[in-house]
Amino acid sequence: MKNRDFLVTGDGSWQVCKPAKEWDLLRTPYHFHRFLTEVEDVLNYDYDEIECLAALRLVVRRLVTNSYWIHTQKPELADTGIPAMMLYDEIGYPLTVQTAIAKPGTVSTIHNHGNWGIVAILQGEESNTSWRRVPDAKFPNRVEPVGDMILLPGDIISFTSDAIHSVKAVGDEPTFSFSIYGETYHSRRFEYDAIAHTAKNF
Repeated sequence: MKNRDFLVTGDGSWQVCKPAKEWDLLRTPYHFHRFLTEVEDVLNYDYDEIECLAALRLVVRRLVTNSYWIHTQKPELADTGIPAMMLYDEIGYPLTVQTAIAKPGTVSTIHNHGNWGIVAILQGEESNTSWRRVPDAKFPNRVEPVGDMILLPGDIISFTSDAIHSVKAVGDEPTFSFSIYGETYHSRRFEYDAIAHTAKNF
């Protein structure tokens, strides 16, 4: 099935969400400033986090469906790491809006984002592994993998603020994605070590 929508929650579970109706997506023209305004309108509405993510997935889907421009905003590919390109940056603007690219085989750390997040795959394939916290008296930051899924171009994955994941670029071409995240609270953002059972802010 093309253009799947996923939701990942803090317990590591994930679900396929109801897709947007095509007539809710088409806008000509659809400029980036309109996308940002629609995101802001969703965030100002009285939604809980799950409802908010559903509404935001629709807006992100509308962007990637209608905006050729977004598909041209590729960071420069690097031999290591996952380079990102900030698409909007204004003093006081609380969201992170960016594209990112990774060579096949590139693996991220196990991490959360400290807030909600949405990622749309524009090119290539990505293996996305969900994790959950399984604290015990000796290791309060212990995590374990729950499952993984292969994301394809057209797929959108969303994360609640307590979701933990790691990603790997797979396939034969770089993985190119668009992402938007809620306001970053560094005190809530962690990188996990599944061997040492530790976590640190990043």
